[in-house]
Amino acid sequence: MAADTLAAQRVGSVAGLEDIAEALLQRLRERGFEQAQVEAGEHSRCELNLAHNEPSLLRSNTSRKVAASAIVAGRRASAEATDLTDEGLARLVDEIWEAAQSAPQDEAHAVSSGQQLNLVRGPLQADPQALAGALRTLLDWRAAHTPSMMIEEATAAHRRERTLTLTTGGSRIDTDMGWVEMSVFGLAREGAQTSSFNYAGGTAEALSDVPRAFGLSRMMGELTRQVHTRPLGARFVGDVVLAPGAMADLVEWLFGQLDDGPLIDGSSLYRQKVGQSIASPLLTLQSRYDAPGCSPVTGDAFVAPAARLLDAGRLTQLTPSLYGSRKTGVPHTPWADGWELLPGTTPLDELIAAVPRGALVDRLSMGEPAPNGDFSGVIKNSFALESGRVGDALAETMISGNVARMLLEVAAVSAERIDSGSHALPWVRIGGLHFS
Repeated sequence: MAADTLAAQRVGSVAGLEDIAEALLQRLRERGFEQAQVEAGEHSRCELNLAHNEPSLLRSNTSRKVAASAIVAGRRASAEATDLTDEGLARLVDEIWEAAQSAPQDEAHAVSSGQQLNLVRGPLQADPQALAGALRTLLDWRAAHTPSMMIEEATAAHRRERTLTLTTGGSRIDTDMGWVEMSVFGLAREGAQTSSFNYAGGTAEALSDVPRAFGLSRMMGELTRQVHTRPLGARFVGDVVLAPGAMADLVEWLFGQLDDGPLIDGSSLYRQKVGQSIASPLLTLQSRYDAPGCSPVTGDAFVAPAARLLDAGRLTQLTPSLYGSRKTGVPHTPWADGWELLPGTTPLDELIAAVPRGALVDRLSMGEPAPNGDFSGVIKNSFALESGRVGDALAETMISGNVARMLLEVAAVSAERIDSGSHALPWVRIGGLHFS
């Protein structure tokens, strides 16, 4: 297809979204809402699937929808719809108005003002042949290197998301982004014995490094070693080496502590800790809004600046939404999805060799830690570490500790990382965990 034809299609589609967004915003104003935010979006997906080591499905679809939230007399309501006709938009406005009448009054509600962004990024056109080639490479590698590993489900896909967000405060955020993604979910089987399930995946500009990308080959290889497991034995206190997937759970817990809920209800451990060290000086956590599939746009229509949330363990800011900031008085510092932990200087082999006794942990199943960070959970897809060496795969083993303390007591960070697109994380070693 000629470049000028593609350009004409894109302009026509974006103009359609603009017409819809502006019409909906005007309808909300006319209905009596004092403030409003609307988003019109078009989402396209082309995907190929595997099931049980075999190709199973090729499909593509495009969908459009609108979402809106609006405020009247301190009462806020929101809804979304896929019927973008005049009648559909009218019904959506009526639905929001009726919901707002019974919503609680809260003067902290507000919409963004003056936010401006026009962002076009990534591959905007799908390449089904490239997606098929990536899955064929994956299948060939599995057959040659990990034949006992069963791919229960795998997907290679191209996604394109176009959104236009407008507010009554004059914000206009226009994004058109494309990316590819791949995921693999499966287990290993030898006769009647099977491993636990595991998963790996991520987003990229192109699927050019399969199966090394996103730690896929690592995950698949480790599953073949996890078919036969042994119990841990006696209780002890030791070290964990958290693989990137397990370390992500600790980071997500930290994000939760810095966000609206704990800040508003007073349970955040870090409300008064900005400027102080709350984690090991080996940890630097920063945004990566330019990663595939990521943007600096927050859910409440702010453009987040690039930021370091942890700077060598020091907390630089909290991350309340505009509502959370107005509710608590905490400064509003927008934070969007897309982040990374910077790598350390210790090779992974050396990091493991420093562990006298403990476990190499790929997955944590710990539920929701207590407000103070205490937790008890099961480590899965994990191996025993003894005298600095990786031993047998572990049967389900419990660990307990405190997430806040774990962040403070990180003893080493690997030079290697797994980059899954929206996140990039190293392995970390932490001592003082209770095993049972």
